[in-house]
Amino acid sequence: MDTSPPQPDPAKTTAKSGFRMDASRNFKSWLVETRVSLAVSTYQKGALFLVGIKPDGNLSLSTHRFSRCMGVYADRDKIWTASLHQLWRFANHAGDLARGEGVDRVYRPRVAYVTGDLDIHEMAEDAEGRLIFVNTLFSCLATPSMERSFTPLWQPTFISSLAAEDRCHLNGLAMRDGRPFIVSAVADTDVVQGWRDHRVKGGILIDVATNEIVARGLTMPHSPRWAHGRLYVLNSGEGSFGTVDLSTGTFTEIALCPGYARGMAIVGRYAVIGLSRAREGGSFGDLPLSTRLARHRIEPRCGLMIVDLETGSAVDWLTFGGEVDELFDVAAIPDTRHPAIMGDPRRVARQLVDI
Repeated sequence: MDTSPPQPDPAKTTAKSGFRMDASRNFKSWLVETRVSLAVSTYQKGALFLVGIKPDGNLSLSTHRFSRCMGVYADRDKIWTASLHQLWRFANHAGDLARGEGVDRVYRPRVAYVTGDLDIHEMAEDAEGRLIFVNTLFSCLATPSMERSFTPLWQPTFISSLAAEDRCHLNGLAMRDGRPFIVSAVADTDVVQGWRDHRVKGGILIDVATNEIVARGLTMPHSPRWAHGRLYVLNSGEGSFGTVDLSTGTFTEIALCPGYARGMAIVGRYAVIGLSRAREGGSFGDLPLSTRLARHRIEPRCGLMIVDLETGSAVDWLTFGGEVDELFDVAAIPDTRHPAIMGDPRRVARQLVDI
């Protein structure tokens, strides 16, 4: 496994928001070859970043500010993201805005649900195009509602009531055949924030259809993903990316993560994994991750790591410097080279009149 630091791109990309992106030598080529751009969220600085390639071959960056930006879902035509108290849906509308700038997707704000602060984590659309999100505060899967803050869809059987208590820290969602398949939680606890006492080795994966706990003994797992007939997951507190055998619950490592891993997109034979520089104390404190990185003499990083699923090698990187220390979620935008997102929807909405 390659844990060497990325080779800086000759032209460093600096955003107006006060951070720097440094790409490994072949990161831009990887974006071009896989025909994707990336949407990356950070609640630490309240921003959604769209990363792509400009016509001149340099990295492009489009930034939109959200208070506590967390879960992200993206496809060619839309982007969903969660903020402190709202769910936002952006739709692609290139038109004249992209002409002459090389932009091939322009995402405009179109729908906003006022949810209140639900601590929304990962999200995805099902086969019917319905958004499903992990409502971490209420320990359930939910969908947006026109009348209420949310419509609950499913809860683990060990959760005895629908309460705003973050009882198990439900956080990750894997879809299969257009339906919720596997969710991750930090512990199977049923008291207010009970998971905090079981962060090490208390993590579980749950089959949504059967309500069966299919894996135990993980440390703060995140971002389960079903692809290529396998279940991939981030064993974040151990600094590990790997697979889980659903028949035995066994976790097998594919790659070491040099940072707190959270947020993942599967792109063909590659996994794009979000990394954060772990905070001291709080829910990140006293995790095996810190000891493991120290043993390997690795400084935790903030950025994206691209892992070849066939070899387990970290083939490319995008590191964030400056004011950004933590990432939350990562989504791939297919068949997109140079995406852009319009500014603060509260400011531009008056101008977004389509006929």
